[in-house]
Amino acid sequence: MQGRTVIVTGASAGIGEALAIALAGQGANVALAARDAQALERVKGFCEAAGGRALAVPTDVGDPEACRRLVERTVEAFGGVDVLVNNAGITMHSRFEDVKDLGLYERLMRINYLGAVHCTFHALPHIKARKGLLVAVSSLTGKTGVPMRTGYAASKHAMQGFFDSLRIELLGTGTDVLVVSPGFVATDIRAHALGPEGQPLGQSPRDEAGPTMDVDTCVALILRAMERRERELVMTLTGRVGQVLKLVAPALVDRLAARAIRGKKA
Repeated sequence: MQGRTVIVTGASAGIGEALAIALAGQGANVALAARDAQALERVKGFCEAAGGRALAVPTDVGDPEACRRLVERTVEAFGGVDVLVNNAGITMHSRFEDVKDLGLYERLMRINYLGAVHCTFHALPHIKARKGLLVAVSSLTGKTGVPMRTGYAASKHAMQGFFDSLRIELLGTGTDVLVVSPGFVATDIRAHALGPEGQPLGQSPRDEAGPTMDVDTCVALILRAMERRERELVMTLTGRVGQVLKLVAPALVDRLAARAIRGKKA
């Protein structure tokens, strides 16, 4: 990534922060985007200490104009864009029947899906000019239904479909699309998950059984997939097996998903 310019959304914490610092350590110019300006400045310092150049651009990807300004400021600072990592997102943990306001679903779609669409729309001409790379950090919930995650799963299914379709449109242009589907990663995104009334739960609502991947391992896998310009990265064996099972035994996958929630019975 030496000398290349990378925009990372959701860069103030978790996967986005660790990925940005790792890219800076490889000599990349990193444009950092998130809503928390103070946190971005902290990450900017880490990126510069790692050896890269960094630009902090406070950005709410739910605002289309903010997405445009993010790309504009990146081009002004670094002369172009080679890679866009669409990582910004929020999650939600609730049974559908308990939800009080369907505006929560609109909010998830606006940030998780349309935020990526708007950033991609403005960055794509610059990325195509450099035969660069689009990265979408999705989720295993973008590939199969997960109970208690209807809003989040819907937004990630939309993200998966958009980038799968865009990849085909970009065939022959030298521009590649990588969709990343992590499983459970040890970040604080779950602690900020929205509940049925739209309030942050304030603690991890995770009651799913199974292992959690550490952030450094997750980032190492993403970097390798970016270097190889892979089309897709499904991080867990369970996720990869699940994709095969979904084709041949979809009802079984539903039952397994139900059993993955403690206290739920298939």
